[in-house]
Formats: sequence, C-alpha cells, structure tokens
Amino acid sequence: MSKTLLIVLAVVAAFVLLPIGCSVSAYNGLIGLDQGVQSQWAQVENVYQRRLDLVPNLVETVKGAAAFEKSTFIEVTEARSRAASLSSGSSGQAPTNAAELKKFEEAQNQLSSSLSRLMVVVEKYPDLKATQNFRDLQVQLEGTENRIAVERMRFNEATREFNTKRNTFPTAIIASFFGSRFQEKGYFRADPGAAKAPKVAF
Repeated sequence: MSKTLLIVLAVVAAFVLLPIGCSVSAYNGLIGLDQGVQSQWAQVENVYQRRLDLVPNLVETVKGAAAFEKSTFIEVTEARSRAASLSSGSSGQAPTNAAELKKFEEAQNQLSSSLSRLMVVVEKYPDLKATQNFRDLQVQLEGTENRIAVERMRFNEATREFNTKRNTFPTAIIASFFGSRFQEKGYFRADPGAAKAPKVAF
C-alpha cells in the first residue's frame, strides 16, 4: 500500500470520525446539562410541596381564631388546590418551554398572594399571633419562602448553563436533530411589579 493511499485513507477517516465524535460529545454534554436542570427542578418542586403541606395547618390555626374570615380561607384553599394540581399533573420533568413554566409560576404566585392576604387577616388578631403554634408555622413558612427563592435561582443557573451549551455551534445543529428533546428551557421571572418597593406594615 502506497504512502499516498494511506494519507488519503487517514484524511477520509478523519472527515468521517471527527463529526461523529463531535456529535457524540455534544449529545452527551446536552444530556448531562439536561439532567442538571431536571435535578434542580425536582428541588424547586420539593420546596413548593413543603409550602403546600404547611398551608392546611396554617389555615386551620388561623380559622380557629378568625372563623368569620371565610372568603380568605376559601381563596387560600382554592389557590393551594390549583398549585397542587399543577405540581401533581407534571411528570416530574422540568417544563419543556417558557409557557408551561409561566403557568406553573402563575399558580404559585396566586397562592403566595392568598397567603399574604391571610397574614393581613392575622394582623387583626394579636392573641393568635402570640400563640406558639402560629409562630412556629409562620417561621416555617418564612423559611420555606426563602428556600423557594434559592431553588428558583439555582434552577435559573442550571437553565442558563443548558441554554448556553444548547445554542452554541456546533451543538445547536446536533440539538436541532432531536426536536423538542433539547428544546431551550424557560426561566423563572420576577413577579410583575417586583421592581417596586413593598409596603411593610406591622
């Protein structure tokens, strides 16, 4: 076999093997980052579930002292039910697009808003605020809200890593071959009006 033929075969092999190697590397990289997003999504769901689990206890505690605030309790219960149905209706996978994530986020924001109104009701009942059971639940709820903020931030970081890799060349070409499998992921966004300073009343 001549030296020229060997060179030609080596060049042909390089042209065949190099794209295959790059494709495999890009695919495996996307799989790893996608799993990072899925793992972080599980953490987001975990802390939201913790909040869902606290709500009935909180409502029952407040209901005992403020039985006539029925509309507030109904609102909290309905918001919790909507948020729970979206959580249980998911396959445990992170939302595959921004619209799905927005729907999930809107349900959680409604629950947050309802809980805020419940806390306003509590302000009218100093005896309730003084009970140990209520104080414990309030501390747990505040801690959960902090965890939610942290896990949402971490989810956004995992999403940014995935989207950056997914949209770089030549990975973008590989990702396009797999359709929605490697679709760009959505981010958690700030609530509308979040830029305004909140009014704090004690």
